Amino acid sequence: MADDRPDDLLCVEYYEGAPLSYVTEVEARLLRELADEVAVVPTTTRTPEQFRRIDLPGGPWHYAITSNGGCILEDGRVDEGWRRRIEGAVCAGGAGLDEVTTELRRRISEEWVSKFRIADDLFCYLVVDVAAQPSGFLADWQDWCASRGWNASQQGRKIYTMPDGVCKSRAVAEVRSRLREAGLLTDDAPVLAAGDGALDAEMLKAADAAIRPRHGELELLDWQHPTVSVTEAAGIAAGEEILTWFARSARFSAAS
Repeated sequence: MADDRPDDLLCVEYYEGAPLSYVTEVEARLLRELADEVAVVPTTTRTPEQFRRIDLPGGPWHYAITSNGGCILEDGRVDEGWRRRIEGAVCAGGAGLDEVTTELRRRISEEWVSKFRIADDLFCYLVVDVAAQPSGFLADWQDWCASRGWNASQQGRKIYTMPDGVCKSRAVAEVRSRLREAGLLTDDAPVLAAGDGALDAEMLKAADAAIRPRHGELELLDWQHPTVSVTEAAGIAAGEEILTWFARSARFSAAS
């Protein structure tokens, strides 16, 4: 079968020997240029192991945030102190992971769930057949979680179940504080953020300015916020637009 991907795509992730994730050559150049100018902190729901599979242009990264904020990597190493703080917050916040996963397993079936994964011993997610997924499942599961210090959200075929104590905005604030203390950020340097899923929403709201693409979960929810811009483009073109926005916003802030 012919490969119909654009010629300017660069593979940045392989899984079990097969290419998995791509960026355009323009995105790679823009990200390298951005990393040369400002402190870039990759922030993802991926676990540390999953994040390390990615050869993201602009690295290596002094700081990266993984596990939806549950893990801070400093020069590639897990910050154990931060992990203990997160585990304490989760314990104080409500139900434990075992209770949540036991209840979740009771509610699902192999008829519409193909994978059940526990991520970094902090949260879990399902990979589902969206067409076969019961229509009321997510709302019912959200209700159960909300009274126990957890939350649930869906990103395409994945349904995440996350403790409220694990969030990207909290980890971003911690990294910002460390960068300021080290003299790598000025006190008035703004936080700029981008994301497309419900798990990104708090981070986007907490940033001084942010942007989301015209695709993904937040687009399906028509999620809006006064400090969050929306790209004109969707799909791969949105990535280039977001990186251009980052560069422009950073330069504007530096000149102010």
